[in-house]
Amino acid sequence: MPKDVTYTNGVIAVREQSLLRDKISKLCEGTAEEAFRILSDGGFGKGAEAISAYEYERLLSADEAELDGFIREYAPTNAEREYLLSPRDFHNAKAAVKAQYLNLSAEEAAPMLAPNGIYTVEQIMQAVQSGDTSALNTRLAEAIAAAAELFGHNSEGETPKDVAGAEVGIIFDKALFAHLAKVCRTNLFLKRCAATRADMTNILTALRSQTPEYAAANYVTGGTLKEKQLASLFNENGEINADALDGTSAEEFFKTCLKQKAAGLPMTEAERGLDSLEARLLAERKYELRNTQPFLYYVFRRRAENANLRIVFACLLAGMDERRIKSRLREY
Repeated sequence: MPKDVTYTNGVIAVREQSLLRDKISKLCEGTAEEAFRILSDGGFGKGAEAISAYEYERLLSADEAELDGFIREYAPTNAEREYLLSPRDFHNAKAAVKAQYLNLSAEEAAPMLAPNGIYTVEQIMQAVQSGDTSALNTRLAEAIAAAAELFGHNSEGETPKDVAGAEVGIIFDKALFAHLAKVCRTNLFLKRCAATRADMTNILTALRSQTPEYAAANYVTGGTLKEKQLASLFNENGEINADALDGTSAEEFFKTCLKQKAAGLPMTEAERGLDSLEARLLAERKYELRNTQPFLYYVFRRRAENANLRIVFACLLAGMDERRIKSRLREY
């Protein structure tokens, strides 16, 4: 049942006062312990049992768990809930399948798992182990079945097939994008985000592929770029065609990727653009947000802040200087 958007936006207006905003930049200017104390003394990660900067992940996990609770309680419609939480289900199912067919123990599998999504980790693990995926959404169930078939049956202790992680990953990536396209079809903003994210993912796939055939096999669905446009990313010699996406909505992102690739650099700028897509699109018109968009903007800002805090602590503990740390932060 849809939530009262007016009431939810009122709750958000209060909670926004606790956003860190410019404080994150200031955390880069001191030591890791100073940053840790500023956060913990300010109530960030309330309830976390952490006593030093080396345990910063506990603070972040506690804050993210609180945000997950907010999403579950206040998500205006199923579209927002699915867009924000279902990617974890596909990630956890992929990890569960690998654990099942590689005979990993629960302890060995635990680091591979994300927090609960729409389903709990236990629900997904049980579905994978039993083969009964009837309680899961259609795309997730199909992906589990496809991945299990790829590995081969080892229920009687047989050695599973030698399967590359990328092969399993693309099964779940394709299923996730197909799922998002379906559940977000009536939400114009999230539909745009899912499609743009698919386009950006496919561009990165093309630029990292050794052959056009490999790229084509790994493209996800749901984007605005059609099959013919994706095929045009390569010329007849199998080389990248720099003009392929001129005039399309993906042109700027494609050019950014090409620039970094030509310089022999990892496409980190492009990846940051992909990671911060939703927050950036909302920030462009933050004074015009309506209906369910203030909810989304708040959630994506919280997530971006936590991503930046991970960067800050990892870099501070590694002894990196302030300028280099700030250059790595995501915009939101």
